[in-house]
Amino acid sequence: MLQSPKGPPGAEFLQPRMAAPVMTGVPTVSLPELCSLIASGRARLFDVRTREEAAAGTIPGALNIPVAELESALKMEPAAFQALYSAEKPKREDQNLIFFCQVGRRGHQATQIAHNLGYTGARNYAGAYKEWVERFR
Repeated sequence: MLQSPKGPPGAEFLQPRMAAPVMTGVPTVSLPELCSLIASGRARLFDVRTREEAAAGTIPGALNIPVAELESALKMEPAAFQALYSAEKPKREDQNLIFFCQVGRRGHQATQIAHNLGYTGARNYAGAYKEWVERFR
């Protein structure tokens, strides 16, 4: 995207407009798609913010696993995962494993971690909790 500065003709091609950083490299889910997946019961949500952040509010049904412990959690035996998180451990072949944080960065990181461990259905909700709470408060 370019902006048109004052100056000689053609100068607008020399001035890039600053845009918000876009994180790429992992599959994402939009808010409308997320709502559809939740409504149909096909989404498994993971809040990768700190326990304190999640305790202050989260997307209903999300399991809180802080990003700092996600890799070790996904490497656990299913029984150990169940004991620690009171939830069934996701399977590598599960679809619609949706990771989110406050604004998108940790969710992106969590999705990369999951993909690197073979969780092919991992996706990042890039709008994050910030978008969710703005839409549904």
